Formats: sequence, structure tokens, C-alpha cells
Amino acid sequence: MKIKGKTALITGGAVRVGKAMTLALAAEGANVVVNYNSSASAAEETAAEAQALGVGALAIQCDVSNHDQVKAMIDTAAAKFGGIDILINSASWWRKTPFPMEDFSDWFRVFDILIHGSMYCANYAAPFMKAAGEGVIINIVDGSAWRPFKGFVSHSVGKAGLLAFTRQLAVELAPEIKVNAISPGPVLSPPEYTEAQNERVANRTALKRWGTPQDVVDALLYLVKSNYVTGEFITVDGGEKLF
Repeated sequence: MKIKGKTALITGGAVRVGKAMTLALAAEGANVVVNYNSSASAAEETAAEAQALGVGALAIQCDVSNHDQVKAMIDTAAAKFGGIDILINSASWWRKTPFPMEDFSDWFRVFDILIHGSMYCANYAAPFMKAAGEGVIINIVDGSAWRPFKGFVSHSVGKAGLLAFTRQLAVELAPEIKVNAISPGPVLSPPEYTEAQNERVANRTALKRWGTPQDVVDALLYLVKSNYVTGEFITVDGGEKLF
């Protein structure tokens, strides 16, 4: 797909790697819809940065776990830009959910965002893509889809489910819409990490270093532009999965 002139919706697109993907698509000439739940100021800032690149940008508050809010968000974006051509399902909620558990609220919340949120967004965006004759959906997973993170039951199961959803959508939405996934590894250190923690993480990779958001952006742009890749995933982790 040629990106220039298209419209991209990025859930969780206001901060960190989500912001990097938003601005990368804007730099390629796409109008961007920056979805956020609580990061209002960051979303407005990201939208302003995108507009400075010469494209249209819209920050929309929406809890993606609520299908009515998702439909309203996509209808609003379509009214402004004419449709949705590229969907990046990046929103997630990092929450520890050890097992067994007595309170299931965090389990459901993580799942509602990762699985139901991604499904709602794809469900309401896909008809616009079908009508246009082409479209791209990219889901952001991580290494827990293959190697569970101890203590993060909901997150690991949710990411594995999102990877399965990627493959299912590739079948359901072909041939017009390509659906793929990206699995980032350590590409952006949490602000609270110490130098020692950063070093430990780096040493768990084959390349012995952290990556950058640009490494994820490179995979993103490849998958958006590629015309013959669907139902696949790209792991961007410096070889972390090998250890």
C-alpha cells in the first residue's frame, strides 16, 4: 500500500512506541487518528507534531474496550478523513495478574483491551477498507505470545490470543485487507529502570543491546507497504527469543 494520502488509526498512539508509529506514518504522508484513553495532553501533543509534518491529525478519547465508543471514534474519523485505511492495534494495559486469583477484574480489563478492543476496532474499520479495495491491520504483540511471562497470566494469554486473531483476520479479510503482527522486544526502556536493570535486559538479547522505537517503525512500514505478506508476524527483539 502507498501510505501517502491514506488515513491511519493508531490505538495507544499518543505515547512511547505508539507515538513513534504515529509520527512515522504521518511522515510518510498519512493522516493520523491518535486514540487515547487517559493521556489527553500527550495525544494532543502527538497530533500537533503530526500536523506539523503536513498531514491531518485528530486526537480522540476512546476506551477501546467499549464497542459503542469504538464505533463512535471510527465514525468521527471517517467523517473527517473519509475512512480508515490503516489500523494499528497498539493499546494495552500492563498489569500483573498472578494465578490463582480471587479478584478477576484485572484479568477481564487486560483481556477487554487486548482482545475485545482490537476486535471492535477491526470490526468497524474493516468495512471502510473493503469499500476502498485495500487496507492494512497490524496488531502489536510481544514475546509473551510464545513464552509466557510469569505472574502476567492475562497479558500473556491476551497477547497469544491477539496473535491468533491476527491469523484469523488474515483469512477472513483477504484478499483486500492484509493483517499482520509485530512483536517488539526491549526497544524502549521504562523510565523507572535503573542502569543495572537496563544492562540485564540488554544481556538477555543476542545483540547485547536495547533496540529503539525506530526498529519497530521499520517493521511497521515494511508491513504496510508490502503487497504480498499477510497472516505473518515480525519479531523485533534483538534475538531475545533465542535465550
